[in-house]
Amino acid sequence: MKVALVQFKEAGKKYYFSYEGLTLEAKNLVVVETSRGIEIGKVYLFKEIVETDLTSELKPIIRRATDGDIKEDQYNQTLEPGIIEKSKQLAVQNELEIKVLGAEYTLDRKRLLIYFESENRVDFRNLVRDLSEIYHTRIELRQIGPRDAAKMIGGIGPCGLILCCTTFIGEFDTVSIKMAKNQNIALNPQKISGVCGKLLCCIKYEDEVYTELKKIMPDVNEKVETEKGMANVLDLNIIAQKVKVRYVDNGGIEWLALADLKRV
Repeated sequence: MKVALVQFKEAGKKYYFSYEGLTLEAKNLVVVETSRGIEIGKVYLFKEIVETDLTSELKPIIRRATDGDIKEDQYNQTLEPGIIEKSKQLAVQNELEIKVLGAEYTLDRKRLLIYFESENRVDFRNLVRDLSEIYHTRIELRQIGPRDAAKMIGGIGPCGLILCCTTFIGEFDTVSIKMAKNQNIALNPQKISGVCGKLLCCIKYEDEVYTELKKIMPDVNEKVETEKGMANVLDLNIIAQKVKVRYVDNGGIEWLALADLKRV
């Protein structure tokens, strides 16, 4: 069974769709039917898999996107900023404490999705009714978390670069305080939090490397044998594979390469 991995947004999630009898290439725009409706996506890669009960549930690619499809999609995008502004006004009128972040039409404009952020659960039925009276289509309001909100808004990270989530992260991995501790990162919330207020996604990137390298490193306070005698481990530089020690005999302190000491 031939399947294609399709992406709908830059740095967005990718989904598999089946295709038969279509001549497609990577980066082709295609029209597919998703759970939200008819949408345009970009072919990311191809794969041939054995058909199973699970693959039979894959939705097919309807067609390669025509010039008309592309123009329709571009037109829909021109409508979205106005929808966002109108939604903000109606949210204020309905006394809803929400932050409207984005809006998306399906290709056929049979469904309009509006994304918002809120610290609390929100009863937005009146807002949906007001929007339906204006846009005469099916309205779906979707509450998203701070990470997805940052991905949608964009911005600059503490490193000075454009946020990873808006450039290449398709799906968010779990990031934990344990990972920060594993890398000896100072647990200062301002230093280890992104613009979304959650732990920096980049803490995940090097965690496996630190975990592997630490297996061959001594522990802090462990006794080790060196050319100058026995010493206690004071600190570690895991990436450089260096160990800070204090000699038992004279109390001297220095950094040594891992290769220059022996664990007892």
